Amino acid sequence: MNATTSRLFILFVLALLMAASRAHVFDHFSPPDASWAVFFIAGFHLRGWGRWAFPALMALAVGVDWWVITGQGIDFWNHYCVSAAYWFLVPAYAAMWAGGAWLRRRYAGARWDALGRLAFAFVLSVLACHLLAQGSFYWLSDSVTDPTLAGWWKNYTDWLAPYLVTAGTYVAIAAGLQVAAERIAPMVGRGGRTAH
Repeated sequence: MNATTSRLFILFVLALLMAASRAHVFDHFSPPDASWAVFFIAGFHLRGWGRWAFPALMALAVGVDWWVITGQGIDFWNHYCVSAAYWFLVPAYAAMWAGGAWLRRRYAGARWDALGRLAFAFVLSVLACHLLAQGSFYWLSDSVTDPTLAGWWKNYTDWLAPYLVTAGTYVAIAAGLQVAAERIAPMVGRGGRTAH
C-alpha cells in the first residue's frame, strides 16, 4: 500500500469512527465520542493534508450533529449544545490536530522517547481543547445562568478526566496499531520469505 492510499484509508477509518461514535449509531452499544482523538490522530497521520482534511472532518462533525439533532425533531439552532460556543469547536479540534502534527514532526519511530512526547502532546492538546470547548460553552451559552470563575473551574475539572480518558483510550489503541505496523508487520513479512 503506497503512502497516499494508506493515508486515505486512515482518513476513511477516522471519519467512520467519528461518525459512528458521534451519532450513536448503535444506540446503547455505541462507543464514546471519538472526535477529540480523531483530530489528534489525523494531525499525526495526515500531515500536508490539513488544508482540506481538517475542514472535511469538521464538516463531518457538524453534519453528524445536524443529522442527530434534526432527526430528533429539534431545530438545530435551538438545541442545548448549539450556541455561539458551538463554533469554538473549530479551534478546540484544531488544538487536537496541532498536537498530533507536533508529535509527527518529532517522530522517528516507535521508541520509548516517542511515548513521552506522545503523552506530552496529547495531554497538552486535551487541556487546550477542553479549555476552548468547555470554557466557551460555560461562558457563552445560555445554559449557565449565573457563571462564576469558581463555577467554571469546577465544571472544567469535573469534565476533564472523562474526556482525557475517552480520547486517551482511542489514542492508545492507535499508538498500539502504529507500533504493530512498525515492529510486528515487518517481522511477519520477513518470516514468510523463504531463502533460495
